[in-house]
Amino acid sequence: MIEMKVAGIALDAITRSPIVLLKDSSDRRALPIYIGQEQARAIMGALENQKPPRPLTHDLIVNLLETWNMTLEKVIIHSLQKDTFYAALIVQQGDVKKEIDARPSDAIAIALRTNTPIWVMEEVIADASIPVDRDADEAEQQAFREFISNLRPEDLIKRFGNGDS
Repeated sequence: MIEMKVAGIALDAITRSPIVLLKDSSDRRALPIYIGQEQARAIMGALENQKPPRPLTHDLIVNLLETWNMTLEKVIIHSLQKDTFYAALIVQQGDVKKEIDARPSDAIAIALRTNTPIWVMEEVIADASIPVDRDADEAEQQAFREFISNLRPEDLIKRFGNGDS
């Protein structure tokens, strides 16, 4: 799993649908997730530390967690099936830990309100992420190509032995 942070909300240029953008700590990979208008407002409100006069749905969930002495340990975006992301809230109350199914947009809105880490499974990142720093990615790929092209079998034998025991 890779921890990711909310980089912001963007709009799809064609559909004008909101997208929440998650980035890894190195800012090398971004994970765009299409969300609804209401969830975009909820995420933006949390990013901007806006406090509504009355609790909205995500605030209500946070209030319930706090009232019942539960802690949101982490959010996990664990799979992508037929263009739909799936997430879970990992909630702890004392020694009891539960996993609660959630839409990623709702999970992210709650995570932002509770300062909870957001984790994404590597398979999801491999399937749906986009490179942010193409130059750094290309440089890393070129360095690997050079390493491989200069690698000789005797270097491997010297380093790892010939496999005889």
